[in-house]
Amino acid sequence: MSALAGHILVGPTAAGKSAVALHLAQASHPPRPLIAADSMTVYRGMDIGTAKPEAAERAMAPMFGLDLVDPDQPFSTGDYLAALREAAPAIAACGATPIVVGGTGLYVRALIEGLDSAPSDPLHRAAAEALLAAEGLPALQAATRALNPEQYARLRDPENPRRVVRAYECLASGHPLPVAGERPKPKLAGLRLPPEELRMRIDRRARQLFARGLVDEVRELRRRYPKLSETARHAIGYREAARVLDGEIDEEQAIRLTAIRTAQYSKRQMTWFRHQADVEWVDVGPRDDTLRLAGRIAKIWAARGPAALRI
Repeated sequence: MSALAGHILVGPTAAGKSAVALHLAQASHPPRPLIAADSMTVYRGMDIGTAKPEAAERAMAPMFGLDLVDPDQPFSTGDYLAALREAAPAIAACGATPIVVGGTGLYVRALIEGLDSAPSDPLHRAAAEALLAAEGLPALQAATRALNPEQYARLRDPENPRRVVRAYECLASGHPLPVAGERPKPKLAGLRLPPEELRMRIDRRARQLFARGLVDEVRELRRRYPKLSETARHAIGYREAARVLDGEIDEEQAIRLTAIRTAQYSKRQMTWFRHQADVEWVDVGPRDDTLRLAGRIAKIWAARGPAALRI
């Protein structure tokens, strides 16, 4: 694991995070590397609908966390961390503090806190799930406790069947459980807008995606990848564009549905950041351009300092 540390910028979709992060990255000498924390920009070929940086923007600063996997393949938070660990020497070689920017809370938290270090063990997991289904939670608790009573005592929320299944999987395969206790909330900087302004931006963005050729992008994805992964197939905008191609809805309906789903997602993002992270927010006003917002974010980072990255 590397000793990298970075500054982190979060916020809902369409808040202007990418523009601010890119401005701060290219204003540095050498340019600061950008690490995307977005569960959709990891897919190759999914460019328009994810608002992925274009070639001119990528030339302004080194970028990581993009185009990590084909969209017909499964991809997890663990895979994301593994890809960045592989890229860690290249990130460090940039010679400047990286900027993490994105709205996928699980990716941000994984970068700061890491993940449960025990690898998946399908055989032991299947055994635990079979025991749970056949004899119930008390039997699974007893079997897990018998594997390692001391470790079992550290289990958080032993009444949660999913946690006990995972504990059995870890202990049966010889791995320790994570240390119990409240995890500190990561300290971040964020951009947010009044709900009505954010909704206007989301509506405008949805229309721009289709104007830029999202339907054609989905047509090409289907040609190259006959069976997209579940996540890629249902990505916001992509599902709607596919329905246009299938003749189920017209483009105007697709734009409207994309905006609705994006607004719902932005609410979930804000809920996650309120409850799972310690964010110092910058409220975006009508007179705040990228330069002004970048200055305010830079002040927060200077006061808080960078966060250690678990890559």
